[in-house]
Amino acid sequence: MARRQSDANHQDNEEQTMYTNILVPLDGSTIAEGVLPYARAFATALGIPVHLLQVMDPETLIPSVAAQQGRAHNILTAEREHNGDYLRETAASFSNPAAVSSSVRVGKPAEVIIEVAAKQRDTLIAMATHGRSGIRRWLLGSVAEKVLHGADNDVLLIRAIGQIESKRAVQLKRLVVPLDGSELAEEALPCGVELAKQMTLELILLRVYLMPGVAYPTGNYAPDWKLLDQEMRQRASEYLEGESKQLRNQGLEQVSCRVLEGSAAEKIIEVARESPETLIAMSTHGASGVGRWVLGSVTERVIRYSDTAVLVVRAKRTSSS
Repeated sequence: MARRQSDANHQDNEEQTMYTNILVPLDGSTIAEGVLPYARAFATALGIPVHLLQVMDPETLIPSVAAQQGRAHNILTAEREHNGDYLRETAASFSNPAAVSSSVRVGKPAEVIIEVAAKQRDTLIAMATHGRSGIRRWLLGSVAEKVLHGADNDVLLIRAIGQIESKRAVQLKRLVVPLDGSELAEEALPCGVELAKQMTLELILLRVYLMPGVAYPTGNYAPDWKLLDQEMRQRASEYLEGESKQLRNQGLEQVSCRVLEGSAAEKIIEVARESPETLIAMSTHGASGVGRWVLGSVTERVIRYSDTAVLVVRAKRTSSS
C-alpha cells in the first residue's frame, strides 16, 4: 500500500510539474540574453509558448530633473516603443515566432515578473542570474535573486558568463537530479523525469553523503571510519538503485546513479562540470537530519557558483520527517 501511495504521489507531482508556457524576462543586455538558448530548447522540446517580458523601472529610467520638467511621459513612451521593437526582434529569432509573445511593463522588475508568472501556476520562469546594469537597465542579478525567493513558480536560472551565442538553441544531453533521501528533495524528480523523456536526456541520480566530523578522545571509543564509509555509501547506493529501478519500470531507459562523499554543493557542481551539456534540477529545500544535507542552502550555493543551468523546482509538499 505504501509503494502504491508513493507511486500515486509521483504521478500527482508529474501532472503538477508540467509547464504550459515559459516566461523570459530580459533587460536588453547580451548577458541577460544568455537564457534564450535554453528557452528555445525547452519551448521546442515541450511544445509550449514563450512570453518575453521587459520591465521599465521609472526610478532608474527617468532622471529626477527630467521628471520635474514634465518629460517623464515622453521618456517612458519612447522607451516602451524601443523595448517593444527589441522584444519583437528577439521573438522573430525563435524557430516558431508565432508561439512567442511579448510585453513591456512599468514597475519594479522583480515584482512585475512574480506577478505575471503567478497568473498561470504552470509557468516556468527562465532568466539569467545577472545582466548589465545602468541608467536604462535593471541589475538582473538582484532581480533574479528576488524572483527566486519570492515566486511560487519553478525557475530556470543560467549564470551567464562572457559572450553567449543567444540566437541558437542549447543542446542538452544530461540532467543531474541530486537527492538526499527526503520527500522534499524528491519533488524535483518527476519534473526531471519528464524533461529527460521530452528532451532525450540521460538522467543522473546523485546522492552526496558527508562523513561525520565528530572528534573522539584518544584511547576511548573510536569508530571504524572505513566501515562507516562503506555502510553510508551502501545505503546511499541502495536508495538510488531503488529510485532508478522504479524509473526504468516507467519506461525511462537512460538512468544512472552516482554516490559521492564530500560537500554536497561542491560535488554537484563537479558532476555537472564533467559535460557542458548538463542541466541540474533541484528542489528548493529538503529535510535536514543525520546523514542529510539541507537542500535549500545547497541549492543556493549551487546556483551561486555553478556555471551550469539550474532548474529550481518548488517543493509543494511539507515533510513530517
